[in-house]
Formats: sequence, structure tokens, C-alpha cells
Amino acid sequence: MTGTTRGTVALVGAAVLAATGAGALGAGAAAAAPHGTGRHTVSPAPAWTTRAQAQRSGAATSGPTTRVKVWLAPRDGAGLRRLAAAVSDPSSAQYGHYLDTAQYAARYAPTAATVDAVSGWARGAGLHVDTVGTDRHFVEVSGSREAVSSAFTANLRTFTLDGATGTAPTSAVTVPDALGAQVLAVTGLDTVTHRTRPAQEGGRGTASTSTASPSDLGPPAGFVNSTTCGAYYGQKVDRTDPAFEGKHLPYSVCGYTPKQLRSAYGITASHLTGKGETVAITDAFAAPTIEEDANTYATRHGDKAFRRNQFTQANDTTYDPTKVEECGGNGWYGEETLDVEAVHGMAPDATVAYYGAASCYDDDLLNSIARVVHDNKASLISNSWGEPTYVVVDGVKTPTIDDALVQAYESVILQGAVQGIGTYFSSGDDGDEGANTGVVSPDWPAADPYVTAVGGTALAIDKQGRRQFETGWGTEKYTLSNGAWAPVGYLYGAGGGCSDRFTKPFYQQHTVTGCAMRGVPDVAMDADPTTGMLVGETQVFDAPTRFGQGVRYGEYRIGGTSLASPLMAGLQATVQQHRGRIGFANPSLYRLARTSGVFYDVRHQGDRGNVRVDYVNGLNADDGLVPSVRTFDQDSSLTTGRGWDDVTGVGAPTARYLATASRRH
Repeated sequence: MTGTTRGTVALVGAAVLAATGAGALGAGAAAAAPHGTGRHTVSPAPAWTTRAQAQRSGAATSGPTTRVKVWLAPRDGAGLRRLAAAVSDPSSAQYGHYLDTAQYAARYAPTAATVDAVSGWARGAGLHVDTVGTDRHFVEVSGSREAVSSAFTANLRTFTLDGATGTAPTSAVTVPDALGAQVLAVTGLDTVTHRTRPAQEGGRGTASTSTASPSDLGPPAGFVNSTTCGAYYGQKVDRTDPAFEGKHLPYSVCGYTPKQLRSAYGITASHLTGKGETVAITDAFAAPTIEEDANTYATRHGDKAFRRNQFTQANDTTYDPTKVEECGGNGWYGEETLDVEAVHGMAPDATVAYYGAASCYDDDLLNSIARVVHDNKASLISNSWGEPTYVVVDGVKTPTIDDALVQAYESVILQGAVQGIGTYFSSGDDGDEGANTGVVSPDWPAADPYVTAVGGTALAIDKQGRRQFETGWGTEKYTLSNGAWAPVGYLYGAGGGCSDRFTKPFYQQHTVTGCAMRGVPDVAMDADPTTGMLVGETQVFDAPTRFGQGVRYGEYRIGGTSLASPLMAGLQATVQQHRGRIGFANPSLYRLARTSGVFYDVRHQGDRGNVRVDYVNGLNADDGLVPSVRTFDQDSSLTTGRGWDDVTGVGAPTARYLATASRRH
């Protein structure tokens, strides 16, 4: 399961056409906010709307209800940033002196007067005030497309992009000057980009004839791995197919179990279980069978099912059917399954709290993080989603993320930091993003300096549960052609690189990253689908399989930095068992990395790759089998090496990390 989503990928090299009948400004409304008009510019129009060859409709027509979130600035934002750094830095006298939610609200949350001012203005502009976010982070408003467009001078137009239709501002987004200092961002106006979805990089998928409909939010289409695989790394070697570069490679593993992963990363020997800790997970939507599936999976593989109240859910089920369809609905269930089972597998006694978002749009997912932070029960948040920072439109590098959106995210993430909550994001599954978007750049929000970006490795676990080797996740694929292995090209790999948006944070100042900006990722764990984790999920099998036919529980191997992030969050829960909250972990991680042996220094090593054998139809052997070679440590322009690198950060955790980090330092 990928950690990178591809909602904006289709913009690359595509013509973006504005559809006739788009919601435009009402009569007398300003299209922008020039100086002296009494309006404050919150954000410019997305650059891609001007780069694309757009045909604009001049007439205003009626449109559907549009909902947007107006994100509010915290009081004393500069003080909030200073405190977040101080409580997270082991060298600071304030290290670990966290606030609770009430203390945060009293010192930093937007005031009730600010909410009233924004709400009053919105009503006066003909909008409805729907709700106020936790800790007053945002005011959600709605109205006709024309009313929303006019209120924010957005000049909304409808764009059709590769068959998908959505709206976007074509003018600067503004609010009255009197509200300018209080408003960070307005999200929900651009529904073309900022739409995230899980891409199943492990090869999961079935024919389009599946009876499972993504939009009905029932069980998803089934997938089955072939049985030509090993129970541990190297157990079976492919001597049927030709040698690859002079060597017969091992078959891929069938999927590691939590017991194997706990052993390889030193958790078993530590006897830590995460008891007393809570890990939160955010994804879109919510699988109705998730707890049952996780319990079935755990008990089938020798672990304990969730105790009563050990698994909790706080889902936003205000689903918009249109967004369910756009987001792929139950396509998110596999992501949720992976996240929940990975955290529970690494920290069997920790509480897992799932917060399902109302959609795959990033502001709804950010709202889920805000709810986690407000509840303040979880001290770790794992997020296996994200989006590219740039695309190329009409040959021009174009940002999809603006400063306003960054500030909205950071208003929530910084609150988490001062409360001792660590926010973890998968670094992405498209390497440097060059092949995917046309621009070499790390993903967002993984690149934000206030989150812990988790990169990916290919992990070899031997029969005894030991780390045989661990190298970078980056895959070139080869298939058989005329009796020889022929290259197909780059397939996927861990995201990373140097940001051109964020300066080098204080915790990386003594780390050689090769650039003067924020380097991604920070740390890494197993992510390669070839060495991935086995997960169990209720699915719809349209043909006979070893799990049965129809709606059945089944298991399959999956990977991506979507695996690495919950593995890391679960491991950190075990670290916190005796020492308490780590909070924002990066200052601690980089400090510990100065000590030899705390992190496994991931380098180019081990086998060249593995042979993976798949069912042609994704369910059974009726239509035959197809082998392929999946290489290791070939991640676009990103490379592993001594010390920090842009595939794995400071490296992968070890037993020594667990022992050292479990003590306050």
C-alpha cells in the first residue's frame, strides 16, 4: 500500500479544460483583491489553472452546494513554534514539559470572538455556518457555488481533467481585511488537486469485472498471492527460471508476520509491548469489519486479539456520495487494514485508535488529525497518505501546495507537538517523483519539518527471525522475454530528497544531507512489497480461491511506506512504555543517530533482488502464473549510503535504539 497518493499526477502533460456551466462570480463581486479594496489575500489562485490552457465560461450558472473550511490562526503563532521546538529538543530545559489540551486552548487556540467574527461575516455573505473544528481550528461554511465563489472572490471554475471534474479558484482567495490576521487558509475550493487515494503498490488488484463496487463501501475486491514464495527470506530459490545476472535469486517472501518483524527489529528481545500507550491512525472512510479482521489475523498468527476497548474508532461518517465515488471508497479499506494490523503487530498491548476521515481530500484528513490532537489520548499518529508537491503543466513546474495550506497543517501539527504527540507520515512510494510528476521533489506533508517522515527499506529476515540484511526500497522490474530477463523499468520506491520549500531544520544542522534545505526522510523501516507484511481482510472473491469464494476473509502480502509508517509508530509505542511521551521525535532521533549502532546504517547490500510469482488473474492459478524479478535498492535518483541518506534517513531502528530511546536523554 502506498504512502504516496496520486490525485494530482494526471496534470502532467495534460490539457486541462474548463467545462461550460462552471460556477462563476455573481454580479458585482470582485474577482481578486487588489490593494485598497478592503480585502486580504489568503492565497493566490492555484498556478496550474493559469498554466493550463483553460477556456473560461463568462456566465454565472447555478451550482451544487460547496463546503469549505476557513482555517484560523493560533494566538501567538511564533510562541507556539518556539515552544514546540523546546519541548521536543532533548538539549532544552523545557524538554518533555508538555501542555494538555486545556492549557493549549488557553494559550494558543483561536478565540471565540474570532470564530464569531468569521461566522458573522460568512452569514452576511450568504453562507451557512456548518460547524466549528476542534480547538477552533476552523469554521466550516457552505452555500451555493456562486455564493462561496463570491464570498471569497475565488472566481470558481469547473475543470475536467482526465475524466475527473472538480472546481478550482481562478482568482486570489480573499477575506475582508478585518479578518486577514485571523485566517490562515481556505480549503475545499480546489477539488481537482488535494484529492488523495491509496495506490496498492504491492500489486494488489483484480480484473475490472469484480462484483465489488468501491463506492458502495462494502468489502473490496479480493486479491490472492500465489503460493510460490517463502515463509522467511531465502527459504526458496528460483531454479526454474533463468539466472538473473548470473545468479538464481530467492523467491519473494509470502509476507512477514508481526512475530518476524518484532524479532528482526529487537522488540521481542526487549519484552516491550506498548502497554499503556495509544497510537492513532488516520485514513479515509472506515471498514465495517476492521476489528474482526484484525482479531482474526492476530490469532491466526499466534498473537492476541484486541482486548475490550483496546481498539477504538472515532469516524467522521458525514459522507458525500460524490466524494466517496471520487475517492475510490472501499479502496481505502486495505490501507486501514495494513495500518491497524501493523501497529497492533508491533505493539500488541497498545491501544489503537482509528480516526476515519469523511473523504480522501487532504483537509478532511487534516481534520482527523485535529480530532486526534484534541482528544489527546494518543501520543503517536500514523498517516499513510500524502501528495506530490509539484506537477508539470504545459511544460512548466507548478506547485500544488501553497503557504496557506502549509500553515493550516502546521497549526494542527504544532499543537500536537506541544502536547507531546508525534506525527508520522510515510515518505511516499514514487521515489524522487520525477517519473510520476515530472518534478524531483519530496512529497507533502512528509517534507514538513514538524513531522517525522518514514522512508522504506527491503528487509531480509532469516529463519531465526534475525535481520539478514536491510537495504533500500527501490524497484526495477524485469520480465521474461525469449527466455531471458528483460527490463521493464522503474516500478516504485521510497520517497525522499531535499525540499526546495523548507529550510534545513535545527535538528538536521549537524547531519550531512547534501543540501541546505529540509531533507526527507528521517528514519526508515520495511516497505518493499517484495519483503512486505502479510495482512488479513474481508474481501469479495469472484472466483474460487484458497480462502473460498464470495465474501470471505483472506490474506495477502503488501508493502509501501504505508507499511513503514505504522511499523515505526508501533515500535515507538513500545519505546514509550516506560519513559512516557516522546512527542515530536526528530530532535531525539537525530541526536541518537550520533551514537554508533543505534540505527542500522542501510546501504547497498544483499541480493540483487527477488523473483515474484503472481497469479495472472489475481485470484487463482486457473489462468496461469507470471514471474518477474523485482530488484532492491534502485530508487530513481535517490540512493542509500553511509550515514543519513535520502531513501532511509538516519537508518532503521535496532535493539540498541529500543534500549537507548526507552530512557530519557
